Amino acid sequence: MHLAYPAVLAALLFCTGLYGVLARRNAILVLMSVELMLNAVNLNLVAFDVWLRDALHAGQALTLFTIAIAAAEIGIGLSIVLMVYRNRGTSDIDKLRDTVEGQAADDEASAMAHKAAQEAAQKAEAAA
Repeated sequence: MHLAYPAVLAALLFCTGLYGVLARRNAILVLMSVELMLNAVNLNLVAFDVWLRDALHAGQALTLFTIAIAAAEIGIGLSIVLMVYRNRGTSDIDKLRDTVEGQAADDEASAMAHKAAQEAAQKAEAAA
């Protein structure tokens, strides 16, 4: 088997996953794109392991570790996305970023309004 075929397929998978991470707005689709990228890495590990005829099969062992890490990542990532969706009502990454920035701006605005109200109350007491 030629090494070029799995290497080209892995490159296409990785590029597709990279495009998905950069272009998608839905957090679940971003996680799926990361999984595509990890599968491209797994394909390269196994292909090079077969090509080099490694007696220890280190590429296949590393692939098993990568699969375990990917399973943990998707489990934790999906739980975080579900909690964010329950709390905010959306899983759109751009809206979540705006919500965080908007929340900080709202906190600053409420603090300034509270300070202005205190100053007005002090002026009213001084005038009375």
